[in-house]
Amino acid sequence: MRLGLGPRRRSPRLLALRDGPDLISTLPDDLLLLVLARLGCAAAAARTGVLSRRWRGLWPRLRRIVFSDVALLSLEAALGRFPPPPPAVSLVQIRVPKPRGGVPKPRGRVPKKHRADIAINSLLRAAARLDPEEISLILPSRFVVHSFLLELPCFNRATSLVLDLCSTVSCVPPAVDFPALEALSLSSCTADLEAVLSRCPRLRTLSIANVSIHDGFLSIESPSLQELVVARGTWIKHVSIVAPVLTQMTMSLNFYQKGDISVLVPMVEKISWDCYLSGMDIDFGIWRLMKLSLHKAETQGQLPLLHIHACIRPTNVYGGGGNFDEAENFTQEIEKHMMAEFAIFELHINPRGHVFGALAFRLLGMNQVSSAMQRLKVILTRSMMKKECPLNCPCEPSNWRSQTISLNALEEVEINGFDGDDHEIDFLKLIFKCAPMLQKMTVKLSHEVSSRNDDCTEIYNTFREYYSVECYVYLSSGLMHGSQNLSST
Repeated sequence: MRLGLGPRRRSPRLLALRDGPDLISTLPDDLLLLVLARLGCAAAAARTGVLSRRWRGLWPRLRRIVFSDVALLSLEAALGRFPPPPPAVSLVQIRVPKPRGGVPKPRGRVPKKHRADIAINSLLRAAARLDPEEISLILPSRFVVHSFLLELPCFNRATSLVLDLCSTVSCVPPAVDFPALEALSLSSCTADLEAVLSRCPRLRTLSIANVSIHDGFLSIESPSLQELVVARGTWIKHVSIVAPVLTQMTMSLNFYQKGDISVLVPMVEKISWDCYLSGMDIDFGIWRLMKLSLHKAETQGQLPLLHIHACIRPTNVYGGGGNFDEAENFTQEIEKHMMAEFAIFELHINPRGHVFGALAFRLLGMNQVSSAMQRLKVILTRSMMKKECPLNCPCEPSNWRSQTISLNALEEVEINGFDGDDHEIDFLKLIFKCAPMLQKMTVKLSHEVSSRNDDCTEIYNTFREYYSVECYVYLSSGLMHGSQNLSST
């Protein structure tokens, strides 16, 4: 009863429906199970039992079991309601909710039945008894504050296994093989990857993200692996990959120490190799290597690309004693990452007022670069406040302008952020001199030089010396100086 309003009046139509037969509950079990499956959660399907006795007991017959908001200590009992196969279970997906109030630090002795590590291991064993084809276990971040071992049970029929855990969890491989496993995804955990892979004789797809690797040694050896994805957040110092039938490789790695890189993937068609080297000291004089990328697409028309990002060493921003004896080691470290041929070389530099010609020609003179490069793109990132290069700065050895290297495959050059300084003009001239097959030169001026006519005139005069090359100059606003071939103006 609603206070002051009297009894609620119901329409004759609603009364007729209430008093009529329950048409939904008269549907066959198979159709009712389809309705429950559309709910997307086994707990929601179980709650439908309050609507009608006819619905009670149906939800344990679901073949796709999804729990997305059920307390950890209730999950094992819920899985126990499902009968073991047959019929076969196609999916068990469990997303453990974050405990209310966060994750408290344990005080004193925690009762054994309430320990999260025991509950998680017991939960996986309960899931294994259902023998599903796909397994997915997702834990909230910082689910437990103490480390524990996650003992993987044997999933005989599983073709897909997804474990998104927390950083305190270490995965222990099973004592027997995963005979049917084709796709494995590991996130936010510690794992002996080599031991896990040895238990997956049919694995085709491997994905790892933010996984702590023992001793920083990423070792992947699989005769069946076809796709490999390693997301950034994985810190390593050694890489060894042997995958004879691998066709796709996506790697995003953080190197914290100089180490070996060995990649044997003869069948690979698509490569995305991004290595962040901020934790390492790979130096050439005052320059430090920050990032190296190699991209090779499987689609036609996309040329493979090598990208190198270098910046000034923090201790040499104003020109401290750079040591060019490190040049050989510098190029050797870069060559470790060149596991595939490329046609485009992209160099990203923040010069901060320093001369970059010696660095650029050290990289261009590498055998694998000079012989393969068809296109060169140099991106000069300018700081808000331009600093003057100090006297006798080690950024400019006396001999770089007289170098002669063979860039016989180079056809196109693009330089962004060009300032028109003397050393940049010399860099242009040296490119023209070393690239006999050059067809097109494009220079995009920085904002500062776009307003200085003298610098623009010097650039034009330089271009006119090389009448066989199409040369174009763009202002920072995007407008173009000389839309036609400058050699004819």
